[in-house]
Amino acid sequence: MNTNWAEVLDVVFRSFISLLTLFLVTKALGKKQVSQLSLFDYVIGISIGNFAAEATINTESQYMNGVVAVLVFGFVAYMISYGTLKSIKMRRFFMGVPTILIQDGKLIKKNLRKVKFDLNDLLEECRSNNYFDISQIKYAIMEVNGKLSILPKDENRNVTLKDMNLKPQKEGICANVIIDGNIMYKNLENIHKSEKWLLKELKLRGKDLKDVLLATVDVNDKLLIYDENMEVEAESILE
Repeated sequence: MNTNWAEVLDVVFRSFISLLTLFLVTKALGKKQVSQLSLFDYVIGISIGNFAAEATINTESQYMNGVVAVLVFGFVAYMISYGTLKSIKMRRFFMGVPTILIQDGKLIKKNLRKVKFDLNDLLEECRSNNYFDISQIKYAIMEVNGKLSILPKDENRNVTLKDMNLKPQKEGICANVIIDGNIMYKNLENIHKSEKWLLKELKLRGKDLKDVLLATVDVNDKLLIYDENMEVEAESILE
């Protein structure tokens, strides 16, 4: 069997162009297209993917046809996305609306049929949300992206610090100050720390910069170091 290397190189070229086109179109559509697919987003996504795949491997067709199809669908998706931001009616038509499946602890049978959900599907989704007894659920709502949001009954809510009259500790995002032995200078600057301070802390712990996989500093100025042995150290640096 003889291999047509010219055709193979053509497919390689088409693959790179397809990937670049898909990346640019997806980037233009925004993160919502990737993270929260509505029915319309799903249709657009699989259509664009199909066009890109066909244009890549079908060497008998003009490649520009596939590129144009991807761009047209991407443009339509972008315009629809823009329109749904401005119009509630468009948003409801293209994206749909949330559907209540459990209301005040009662199953809404007609809504289950509406979203093509049987009881087994509902119970599975409830278990996925850590509710193995649906009698604990006050509301269950099917979101437009297919995910189930659950509000438990008052007596089944998780106890909060406010309920217990306790003062919470300050929390926030940890700053990654070292990643794979590399100092993240911008992050150090954001938390008002210096490279000199960081190296001093490493020396006090007997750590080598090159051996540190990850080092973070939280909002309470607590430094955590993960070395190659995945040993974790924590120490307050307030003094």
